[in-house]
This record gives sequence, structure tokens and C-alpha cells, in this order.
Amino acid sequence: MEKYIYELKMKVRDYECDLQGIVNNANYQHYIEHTRHEFLLSAGISFAQLHEQGIDAVVARLSIAFKTPLRSGDEFVSKLYLKKEGIKYIFYQDIFRLPDLKPVIKATVDTVCLINGRLGESQLLNETFAPYFTE
Repeated sequence: MEKYIYELKMKVRDYECDLQGIVNNANYQHYIEHTRHEFLLSAGISFAQLHEQGIDAVVARLSIAFKTPLRSGDEFVSKLYLKKEGIKYIFYQDIFRLPDLKPVIKATVDTVCLINGRLGESQLLNETFAPYFTE
């Protein structure tokens, strides 16, 4: 069982769909990125303030498995949990359609930090994320 530490409910907007009437695959990346940013805010971290301090958390690798397409007007919940491996923060992010909780995507996002433009560790993120790390 996944140990989700954060979830965000959203709704599909018409313009996110393609000619087939389903959400265009690129929009799922927008959904999970928005979820990560909202998680950071809930943990007391502003992405913009990090950048001003010379800390840039960037995506190093992204993998998405598509399970069930969403359609215009569908409501869904985006959930995540977090692990740390070396200097990487690995976000496990899943989206479920509401209300039936049918799996929509399963994603893994590896992120790293650039400290003043150089790959490195962020003590601030390590301390902030420590209570959220799962085994």
C-alpha cells in the first residue's frame, strides 16, 4: 500500500482535451507538477523563494504509465509520496478518477537540486522533507 503524504483534487478543463475527447498526455505532467508545487507550499516552501536563494529543484527523470484516460469535466485526485535516494528526491505520484478512484496514471519523478547552478544537496529541503520520507 502506498503511503501517500499529500493529495490535491482537481477537475479537467475543456481545453486540456484533444480531438479524441480525452486529456492530452502532456497535461498529466502539468497536473503532477502542480501537485508537487502545492505540496511544497503546504510544507512551507515557496518554489520562487527557493530560486531567489539560489536553490533550483529540477526534474532529472520522469516516467508516466497511463492507465485510464480522463475526459472533460472529470474530477480527479492527484496523490504523492516521497523518498530520498542519494541526492535525489523521488516523488511517486498517482492520479485517480473520482468518484470511483480508478487509476489514471502512475508516475515517478526524480528531482535534484542545483545550488547556485551546481548539482548539490539542499539542507533546507532535507530538513523540510525529513518528516515525509517513506521507507
